[in-house]
Amino acid sequence: MLLSEVIGQDKLKQQLVEMVQHQRLSHALLFVGPEGAGALPLAIAFAQYIVSLPNDKKEATLDMFGAPAEPPTPKVYSPDEIASLPAYARASQLMHPDLHFSFPTISEKPGAKNISANFIEEWREFIKVYPYGNVFDWLQFIKAENKQGNISADECAEILKKLSFKSFESAYKVLVIWMPEYLGKEGNKLLKLIEEPPDNTIFLLVATSEENILPTILSRCQYIKVPRLTKEDIKKALIEKGQIEPEKASQVAAMSDGNYLEALHLLQHSDGDFLAQIREWLNAILKNGPLAQMKWVDDMSKMGREPQKQFLKYFNHLIEQSIHLKVMGNDLPMDPSLKDFALRINKIAGVGQMEAILQELDKATYYIERNANPKMLFMALGIKFYHIIQNKTLILTEA
Repeated sequence: MLLSEVIGQDKLKQQLVEMVQHQRLSHALLFVGPEGAGALPLAIAFAQYIVSLPNDKKEATLDMFGAPAEPPTPKVYSPDEIASLPAYARASQLMHPDLHFSFPTISEKPGAKNISANFIEEWREFIKVYPYGNVFDWLQFIKAENKQGNISADECAEILKKLSFKSFESAYKVLVIWMPEYLGKEGNKLLKLIEEPPDNTIFLLVATSEENILPTILSRCQYIKVPRLTKEDIKKALIEKGQIEPEKASQVAAMSDGNYLEALHLLQHSDGDFLAQIREWLNAILKNGPLAQMKWVDDMSKMGREPQKQFLKYFNHLIEQSIHLKVMGNDLPMDPSLKDFALRINKIAGVGQMEAILQELDKATYYIERNANPKMLFMALGIKFYHIIQNKTLILTEA
Protein backbone atom coordinates (compact mmCIF):
# COMPACT_ATOMS: atom_id res chain seq x y z
CA MET A 1 0.00 0.00 0.00
CA LEU A 2 1.46 3.33 -1.06
CA LEU A 3 0.99 6.38 1.13
CA SER A 4 -0.88 7.97 -1.76
CA GLU A 5 -3.43 5.13 -1.54
CA VAL A 6 -4.30 5.98 2.07
CA ILE A 7 -7.48 8.07 2.21
CA GLY A 8 -6.91 11.72 3.12
CA GLN A 9 -4.38 12.66 5.85
CA ASP A 10 -2.25 14.50 3.28
CA LYS A 11 -0.52 16.79 5.78
CA LEU A 12 0.32 13.87 8.06
CA LYS A 13 1.70 11.79 5.17
CA GLN A 14 3.99 14.63 4.17
CA GLN A 15 5.25 15.02 7.74
CA LEU A 16 6.05 11.30 7.99
CA VAL A 17 8.03 11.28 4.75
CA GLU A 18 9.95 14.38 5.85
CA MET A 19 10.92 12.61 9.08
CA VAL A 20 12.71 10.00 7.00
CA GLN A 21 14.16 12.38 4.45
CA HIS A 22 15.59 14.68 7.15
CA GLN A 23 16.71 11.73 9.29
CA ARG A 24 14.48 12.75 12.20
CA LEU A 25 12.68 9.43 12.48
CA SER A 26 11.97 8.46 16.09
CA HIS A 27 12.56 4.84 17.10
CA ALA A 28 8.97 4.56 18.44
CA LEU A 29 5.90 6.27 16.96
CA LEU A 30 2.41 5.93 18.40
CA PHE A 31 -0.39 6.52 15.86
CA VAL A 32 -3.63 7.33 17.68
CA GLY A 33 -6.83 7.86 15.72
CA PRO A 34 -10.54 7.10 16.02
CA GLU A 35 -12.04 4.12 14.25
CA GLY A 36 -12.20 4.54 10.50
CA ALA A 37 -9.74 7.45 10.36
CA GLY A 38 -7.07 5.24 8.80
CA ALA A 39 -4.38 5.02 11.50
CA LEU A 40 -3.64 1.37 10.63
CA PRO A 41 -3.38 1.72 6.82
CA LEU A 42 -1.33 4.89 7.36
CA ALA A 43 1.12 3.09 9.66
CA ILE A 44 1.37 0.09 7.34
CA ALA A 45 1.96 2.26 4.27
CA PHE A 46 4.62 4.18 6.19
CA ALA A 47 6.26 0.93 7.32
CA GLN A 48 6.29 -0.31 3.72
CA TYR A 49 7.85 2.98 2.63
CA ILE A 50 10.62 2.65 5.23
CA VAL A 51 11.61 -0.96 4.53
CA SER A 52 11.49 -0.41 0.76
CA LEU A 53 14.16 2.30 0.87
CA PRO A 54 17.55 1.09 -0.42
CA ASN A 55 20.16 0.41 2.23
CA ASP A 56 22.60 3.14 1.16
CA LYS A 57 24.50 3.29 4.44
CA LYS A 58 28.20 2.91 3.84
CA GLU A 59 31.09 2.71 6.25
CA ALA A 60 33.04 5.96 6.76
CA THR A 61 35.96 6.44 4.38
CA LEU A 62 38.99 8.73 4.40
CA ASP A 63 39.88 11.30 1.76
CA MET A 64 43.33 11.48 0.12
CA PHE A 65 44.70 13.47 3.08
CA GLY A 66 43.47 11.03 5.74
CA ALA A 67 40.50 13.09 6.91
CA PRO A 68 36.99 11.60 7.13
CA ALA A 69 35.29 11.97 3.78
CA GLU A 70 31.83 13.48 3.51
CA PRO A 71 29.34 10.66 3.00
CA PRO A 72 27.33 10.89 -0.21
CA THR A 73 23.92 12.50 0.16
CA PRO A 74 21.33 9.70 0.10
CA LYS A 75 18.76 9.87 -2.68
CA VAL A 76 15.41 11.20 -1.60
CA TYR A 77 12.50 9.01 -2.76
CA SER A 78 8.94 10.24 -3.02
CA PRO A 79 6.21 7.91 -1.70
CA ASP A 80 5.17 6.97 -5.25
CA GLU A 81 8.75 6.32 -6.41
CA ILE A 82 8.93 3.57 -3.79
CA ALA A 83 6.63 1.44 -5.95
CA SER A 84 9.39 1.01 -8.54
CA LEU A 85 11.91 -0.35 -6.04
CA PRO A 86 12.42 -4.15 -5.83
CA ALA A 87 11.82 -4.31 -2.07
CA TYR A 88 8.38 -2.75 -2.39
CA ALA A 89 7.00 -5.78 -4.22
CA ARG A 90 7.59 -7.84 -1.07
CA ALA A 91 6.58 -5.07 1.32
CA SER A 92 3.29 -4.50 -0.51
CA GLN A 93 2.39 -8.16 0.08
CA LEU A 94 3.39 -7.86 3.78
CA MET A 95 6.11 -10.44 3.10
CA HIS A 96 9.25 -8.31 3.48
CA PRO A 97 11.73 -9.99 5.88
CA ASP A 98 12.31 -6.71 7.77
CA LEU A 99 8.62 -5.90 8.21
CA HIS A 100 6.98 -7.49 11.27
CA PHE A 101 3.49 -7.34 12.77
CA SER A 102 1.96 -7.91 16.17
CA PHE A 103 -1.81 -7.82 16.78
CA PRO A 104 -4.51 -9.31 19.05
CA THR A 105 -4.93 -13.05 18.59
CA ILE A 106 -6.47 -16.07 20.29
CA SER A 107 -5.23 -19.53 21.23
CA GLU A 108 -6.18 -21.91 18.44
CA LYS A 109 -6.31 -24.85 20.84
CA PRO A 110 -5.55 -25.49 24.53
CA GLY A 111 -1.83 -25.32 25.24
CA ALA A 112 -0.96 -23.71 21.91
CA LYS A 113 1.10 -20.53 21.85
CA ASN A 114 -0.99 -17.43 21.31
CA ILE A 115 1.21 -15.55 18.81
CA SER A 116 0.67 -13.41 15.73
CA ALA A 117 2.80 -15.68 13.54
CA ASN A 118 0.03 -18.30 13.71
CA PHE A 119 -2.34 -15.89 11.95
CA ILE A 120 -0.01 -14.11 9.53
CA GLU A 121 -1.73 -15.49 6.41
CA GLU A 122 -5.13 -14.38 7.70
CA TRP A 123 -3.63 -11.00 8.62
CA ARG A 124 -2.34 -10.43 5.08
CA GLU A 125 -5.75 -11.26 3.65
CA PHE A 126 -7.54 -9.08 6.22
CA ILE A 127 -5.40 -6.03 5.44
CA LYS A 128 -5.94 -6.60 1.73
CA VAL A 129 -9.73 -6.80 2.08
CA TYR A 130 -10.47 -4.72 5.21
CA PRO A 131 -7.64 -2.17 5.66
CA TYR A 132 -10.00 0.09 7.65
CA GLY A 133 -11.45 -2.76 9.74
CA ASN A 134 -11.57 -2.72 13.53
CA VAL A 135 -10.74 -5.35 16.15
CA PHE A 136 -14.28 -6.73 16.06
CA ASP A 137 -13.94 -7.26 12.29
CA TRP A 138 -10.54 -8.92 12.78
CA LEU A 139 -11.72 -11.33 15.48
CA GLN A 140 -14.74 -12.23 13.35
CA PHE A 141 -12.39 -12.76 10.40
CA ILE A 142 -10.32 -15.34 12.32
CA LYS A 143 -13.52 -16.94 13.72
CA ALA A 144 -12.72 -16.08 17.32
CA GLU A 145 -16.43 -16.39 18.19
CA ASN A 146 -16.72 -15.51 21.90
CA LYS A 147 -12.99 -15.61 22.62
CA GLN A 148 -11.32 -12.38 23.68
CA GLY A 149 -8.25 -11.40 21.68
CA ASN A 150 -5.07 -10.24 23.36
CA ILE A 151 -1.35 -9.69 22.81
CA SER A 152 0.09 -12.40 25.01
CA ALA A 153 3.28 -13.01 26.96
CA ASP A 154 4.30 -15.52 24.29
CA GLU A 155 3.88 -12.82 21.66
CA CYS A 156 6.09 -10.44 23.66
CA ALA A 157 8.76 -13.14 23.80
CA GLU A 158 8.48 -13.59 20.01
CA ILE A 159 8.93 -9.84 19.51
CA LEU A 160 12.08 -9.84 21.62
CA LYS A 161 13.43 -12.75 19.59
CA LYS A 162 12.58 -11.36 16.14
CA LEU A 163 14.05 -7.94 16.79
CA SER A 164 17.30 -9.29 18.21
CA PHE A 165 18.46 -10.14 14.67
CA LYS A 166 19.98 -7.68 12.22
CA SER A 167 17.92 -6.49 9.29
CA PHE A 168 18.11 -8.70 6.19
CA GLU A 169 18.15 -6.15 3.40
CA SER A 170 16.58 -2.87 4.51
CA ALA A 171 18.28 -0.09 6.42
CA TYR A 172 15.63 -0.62 9.13
CA LYS A 173 13.65 -3.36 10.85
CA VAL A 174 10.06 -2.21 11.43
CA LEU A 175 7.52 -3.68 13.85
CA VAL A 176 3.88 -2.57 13.59
CA ILE A 177 1.96 -3.25 16.81
CA TRP A 178 -1.78 -2.90 16.21
CA MET A 179 -3.95 -2.21 19.25
CA PRO A 180 -1.35 -1.97 22.06
CA GLU A 181 -4.43 -1.50 24.28
CA TYR A 182 -4.54 -5.33 24.25
CA LEU A 183 -1.13 -5.51 25.91
CA GLY A 184 -1.66 -6.27 29.57
CA LYS A 185 1.08 -6.32 32.17
CA GLU A 186 2.97 -8.60 29.76
CA GLY A 187 3.76 -5.43 27.84
CA ASN A 188 6.26 -4.48 30.52
CA LYS A 189 8.58 -7.08 28.95
CA LEU A 190 8.90 -4.76 25.96
CA LEU A 191 9.76 -1.58 27.87
CA LYS A 192 13.53 -1.86 27.70
CA LEU A 193 13.36 -2.93 24.05
CA ILE A 194 11.23 0.10 23.12
CA GLU A 195 13.38 2.47 25.17
CA GLU A 196 16.71 1.11 23.91
CA PRO A 197 15.96 -0.81 20.70
CA PRO A 198 18.63 -2.52 18.60
CA ASP A 199 20.21 -0.32 15.94
CA ASN A 200 17.93 0.77 13.11
CA THR A 201 14.80 -0.70 14.68
CA ILE A 202 11.53 1.20 14.39
CA PHE A 203 8.33 0.60 16.38
CA LEU A 204 5.03 1.80 14.93
CA LEU A 205 2.20 1.39 17.45
CA VAL A 206 -1.39 1.92 16.27
CA ALA A 207 -4.19 2.61 18.74
CA THR A 208 -7.70 4.06 18.86
CA SER A 209 -7.16 5.59 22.30
CA GLU A 210 -4.15 6.13 24.51
CA GLU A 211 -6.21 5.75 27.70
CA ASN A 212 -5.84 1.95 27.89
CA ILE A 213 -2.17 1.77 26.90
CA LEU A 214 0.40 1.10 29.59
CA PRO A 215 1.71 4.53 30.74
CA THR A 216 5.25 3.16 30.69
CA ILE A 217 4.87 2.42 26.96
CA LEU A 218 3.21 5.77 26.24
CA SER A 219 6.13 7.66 27.75
CA ARG A 220 8.57 5.98 25.36
CA CYS A 221 6.74 6.90 22.12
CA GLN A 222 6.42 9.95 19.94
CA TYR A 223 2.71 10.74 19.70
CA ILE A 224 1.11 11.15 16.26
CA LYS A 225 -2.56 12.14 16.25
CA VAL A 226 -4.55 10.85 13.27
CA PRO A 227 -7.65 13.07 12.88
CA ARG A 228 -11.04 12.05 11.59
CA LEU A 229 -11.39 12.11 7.83
CA THR A 230 -13.16 15.03 6.22
CA LYS A 231 -16.48 14.56 4.43
CA GLU A 232 -14.75 15.43 1.16
CA ASP A 233 -12.06 12.77 1.71
CA ILE A 234 -14.70 10.09 2.34
CA LYS A 235 -16.84 11.23 -0.58
CA LYS A 236 -13.84 11.12 -2.92
CA ALA A 237 -12.84 7.64 -1.70
CA LEU A 238 -16.37 6.29 -2.15
CA ILE A 239 -16.52 7.62 -5.69
CA GLU A 240 -13.03 6.45 -6.72
CA LYS A 241 -12.74 3.19 -4.78
CA GLY A 242 -16.37 2.13 -4.57
CA GLN A 243 -17.71 3.55 -7.84
CA ILE A 244 -20.54 5.22 -5.88
CA GLU A 245 -22.63 7.94 -7.49
CA PRO A 246 -21.53 11.42 -6.29
CA GLU A 247 -24.91 12.29 -4.74
CA LYS A 248 -25.08 9.01 -2.84
CA ALA A 249 -21.42 9.32 -1.80
CA SER A 250 -22.09 12.80 -0.46
CA GLN A 251 -25.04 11.58 1.66
CA VAL A 252 -23.08 8.65 3.11
CA ALA A 253 -20.04 10.84 3.82
CA ALA A 254 -22.26 13.26 5.75
CA MET A 255 -23.56 10.43 7.96
CA SER A 256 -20.22 8.71 8.57
CA ASP A 257 -18.78 11.23 11.05
CA GLY A 258 -15.29 11.06 9.55
CA ASN A 259 -15.27 7.25 9.77
CA TYR A 260 -14.61 5.45 6.48
CA LEU A 261 -15.47 2.08 8.02
CA GLU A 262 -18.83 3.53 9.03
CA ALA A 263 -19.36 4.78 5.48
CA LEU A 264 -18.77 1.26 4.13
CA HIS A 265 -21.22 -0.20 6.65
CA LEU A 266 -23.87 2.34 5.67
CA LEU A 267 -23.52 1.37 2.04
CA GLN A 268 -24.43 -2.22 2.91
CA HIS A 269 -27.97 -1.11 3.70
CA SER A 270 -30.28 0.71 1.31
CA ASP A 271 -31.95 3.96 2.32
CA GLY A 272 -35.28 2.48 1.30
CA ASP A 273 -34.97 -0.34 3.81
CA PHE A 274 -34.06 2.03 6.63
CA LEU A 275 -36.84 4.48 5.81
CA ALA A 276 -39.38 1.66 5.68
CA GLN A 277 -38.20 0.35 9.07
CA ILE A 278 -38.38 3.81 10.64
CA ARG A 279 -41.86 4.40 9.19
CA GLU A 280 -43.10 1.06 10.51
CA TRP A 281 -41.57 1.66 13.94
CA LEU A 282 -43.03 5.15 14.40
CA ASN A 283 -46.45 4.00 13.20
CA ALA A 284 -46.28 1.12 15.69
CA ILE A 285 -45.31 3.48 18.53
CA LEU A 286 -47.81 6.25 17.86
CA LYS A 287 -50.66 4.66 15.95
CA ASN A 288 -50.87 0.88 15.72
CA GLY A 289 -50.42 -0.09 19.37
CA PRO A 290 -48.32 -2.42 21.55
CA LEU A 291 -48.75 -5.59 19.47
CA ALA A 292 -47.37 -3.90 16.36
CA GLN A 293 -44.55 -2.45 18.41
CA MET A 294 -43.65 -5.83 19.90
CA LYS A 295 -43.61 -7.41 16.44
CA TRP A 296 -41.31 -4.68 15.13
CA VAL A 297 -38.97 -5.02 18.13
CA ASP A 298 -38.89 -8.82 17.70
CA ASP A 299 -37.91 -8.47 14.02
CA MET A 300 -35.25 -5.84 14.77
CA SER A 301 -33.74 -7.92 17.60
CA LYS A 302 -33.06 -10.76 15.13
CA MET A 303 -30.73 -8.53 13.12
CA GLY A 304 -27.04 -8.46 13.97
CA ARG A 305 -25.44 -5.85 16.17
CA GLU A 306 -23.88 -4.01 13.22
CA PRO A 307 -27.15 -3.56 11.24
CA GLN A 308 -28.87 -2.40 14.44
CA LYS A 309 -26.16 0.18 14.99
CA GLN A 310 -26.34 1.38 11.39
CA PHE A 311 -30.13 1.67 11.64
CA LEU A 312 -29.84 3.89 14.73
CA LYS A 313 -27.20 6.06 13.08
CA TYR A 314 -29.31 6.43 9.97
CA PHE A 315 -32.30 7.43 12.11
CA ASN A 316 -30.02 9.93 13.85
CA HIS A 317 -29.02 11.41 10.48
CA LEU A 318 -32.67 11.63 9.41
CA ILE A 319 -33.58 13.59 12.56
CA GLU A 320 -30.62 15.94 11.99
CA GLN A 321 -31.84 16.59 8.45
CA SER A 322 -35.34 17.26 9.79
CA ILE A 323 -33.91 19.88 12.16
CA HIS A 324 -31.98 21.49 9.28
CA LEU A 325 -35.17 21.72 7.23
CA LYS A 326 -37.07 23.17 10.19
CA VAL A 327 -34.45 25.85 10.83
CA MET A 328 -33.21 26.64 7.33
CA GLY A 329 -36.40 26.14 5.32
CA ASN A 330 -37.59 23.64 2.72
CA ASP A 331 -35.16 24.80 0.03
CA LEU A 332 -32.29 22.81 1.58
CA PRO A 333 -30.94 20.41 -1.14
CA MET A 334 -31.59 16.78 -0.16
CA ASP A 335 -32.49 13.41 -1.61
CA PRO A 336 -36.25 13.61 -2.47
CA SER A 337 -37.35 10.53 -0.51
CA LEU A 338 -35.26 11.55 2.50
CA LYS A 339 -36.60 15.11 2.32
CA ASP A 340 -40.21 13.96 2.13
CA PHE A 341 -39.80 11.80 5.21
CA ALA A 342 -37.93 14.53 7.11
CA LEU A 343 -40.80 16.95 6.42
CA ARG A 344 -43.26 14.42 7.81
CA ILE A 345 -41.17 14.18 10.98
CA ASN A 346 -41.34 17.98 11.27
CA LYS A 347 -45.14 17.79 11.40
CA ILE A 348 -45.11 15.76 14.59
CA ALA A 349 -42.14 17.14 16.54
CA GLY A 350 -40.53 20.48 17.26
CA VAL A 351 -36.80 21.17 17.41
CA GLY A 352 -36.64 20.54 21.17
CA GLN A 353 -38.39 17.20 20.80
CA MET A 354 -36.11 16.14 17.94
CA GLU A 355 -33.03 17.06 19.99
CA ALA A 356 -34.35 14.84 22.79
CA ILE A 357 -34.80 12.00 20.29
CA LEU A 358 -31.21 12.51 19.08
CA GLN A 359 -29.93 12.12 22.62
CA GLU A 360 -31.83 8.86 23.04
CA LEU A 361 -30.54 7.53 19.70
CA ASP A 362 -26.96 8.35 20.66
CA LYS A 363 -27.33 6.54 23.98
CA ALA A 364 -28.94 3.53 22.28
CA THR A 365 -26.06 3.30 19.78
CA TYR A 366 -23.60 3.38 22.69
CA TYR A 367 -25.41 0.52 24.44
CA ILE A 368 -25.72 -1.57 21.27
CA GLU A 369 -21.95 -1.32 20.80
CA ARG A 370 -21.62 -2.77 24.29
CA ASN A 371 -23.92 -5.73 23.61
CA ALA A 372 -27.11 -4.47 25.25
CA ASN A 373 -30.17 -6.73 24.98
CA PRO A 374 -31.78 -5.45 21.74
CA LYS A 375 -35.36 -6.38 22.69
CA MET A 376 -35.22 -4.45 25.95
CA LEU A 377 -33.35 -1.55 24.34
CA PHE A 378 -35.70 -1.00 21.38
CA MET A 379 -38.84 -1.48 23.48
CA ALA A 380 -37.61 1.09 26.02
CA LEU A 381 -36.61 3.42 23.19
CA GLY A 382 -40.10 3.21 21.67
CA ILE A 383 -41.70 4.13 25.01
CA LYS A 384 -39.37 7.12 25.35
CA PHE A 385 -40.20 8.31 21.83
CA TYR A 386 -43.92 8.06 22.62
CA HIS A 387 -43.57 10.32 25.64
CA ILE A 388 -41.23 12.74 23.84
CA ILE A 389 -43.68 13.23 20.99
CA GLN A 390 -46.55 13.36 23.52
CA ASN A 391 -49.31 11.56 21.69
CA LYS A 392 -49.26 13.76 18.57
CA THR A 393 -50.92 12.15 15.57
CA LEU A 394 -48.52 10.63 13.07
CA ILE A 395 -49.25 9.82 9.45
CA LEU A 396 -46.20 8.34 7.75
CA THR A 397 -47.87 6.33 5.01
CA GLU A 398 -46.90 6.86 1.41
CA ALA A 399 -48.52 9.92 -0.17
